[in-house]
Amino acid sequence: MGGSDASVAMRRPPAERLSRFDRVERAVHWLNACLFAVLLATAAALYIPSVSSLVGRRELVKAVHVYSGLALPGPLLLSVLGPWGRRLRKDLGRINRWSSEDMRWLRSLGRDGFARLGKFNPGQKLNAAFTGGAVLVMLATGSIMRWYGPFPLRWRTGATFVHDWVAAFLAVAIAGHIVVALRDRGALRAMVRGWVTASWAKAHAPRWYAEVAETRAEQPEPVDVTSPKASTPPSAATTR
Repeated sequence: MGGSDASVAMRRPPAERLSRFDRVERAVHWLNACLFAVLLATAAALYIPSVSSLVGRRELVKAVHVYSGLALPGPLLLSVLGPWGRRLRKDLGRINRWSSEDMRWLRSLGRDGFARLGKFNPGQKLNAAFTGGAVLVMLATGSIMRWYGPFPLRWRTGATFVHDWVAAFLAVAIAGHIVVALRDRGALRAMVRGWVTASWAKAHAPRWYAEVAETRAEQPEPVDVTSPKASTPPSAATTR
């Protein structure tokens, strides 16, 4: 029985793979993930007394936190400004567009299995929008806290309050993002290796799958140079 199962598995054709994220997109994601990890770790060392007592060297930790925050927009900006960021710019446009199917899925809190979603579901779009806005708020408030000289006391107090609360919400959002990614192995593999199976795309992003299939159908069929017909000179073919 085991031998027959193994032979069937060997004869089974491999699952069709679709390219979901290119190297630039994956590099931006993981660079940002590393920077967020540094920011959360240094924030814990600055604001949680038990962690702060273990780490020590507060001024060094503060400097690492500040400059990691300033570097956060760097990978995205460097990627979208060059010709290498074509697919990233296209995906950012997808994130900013909402369809009636997206709103239908959102109203059902993700329980509507018949909504035809695009490459990104509404939860991913909301997470991207919140993270992007939070980064801008954190940069502004963090700069006021670090270079406080030109700002009045009420600005510094307000910046500290907003910075702390947005950081807390951002930590929750990041934790939720990680949990969802670990539950969906197909989406996680796409961000690690760049591809998903066609069956995953049909189930989770049917509109994007249809878009990819249409693009493939419009491309010309590749010529098989090993075929006898392809290697036969035109003159020889017409004389037969």
